[in-house]
Amino acid sequence: MLLHDATLKDWLRIIRAEYLEVPGLHLTKAQIRRLWGLDVETCDRLLDALLESRFLRRTKTDRYARRDSDS
Repeated sequence: MLLHDATLKDWLRIIRAEYLEVPGLHLTKAQIRRLWGLDVETCDRLLDALLESRFLRRTKTDRYARRDSDS
C-alpha cells in the first residue's frame, strides 16, 4: 500500500499517542501490524520514521518501545 504524506503523518500521530497513553508499551512488529491493521510496507515505513526521530527504540527482544522508557 502506498500512502500519501498526510496519511503517514496521521498514522505517526496515532502511534505516538498510543505509546504516550500506555507507559511501558513494548510491541513486536507483528503486534503493531495487527493492532493498527497495517501492511508490511506501511509498518516498516512508520517504524523507520519513529526510530529515526528517536521516539521509539528497538529492544534486544525485537520489540518497539519509547526511547525514554526504562525497560
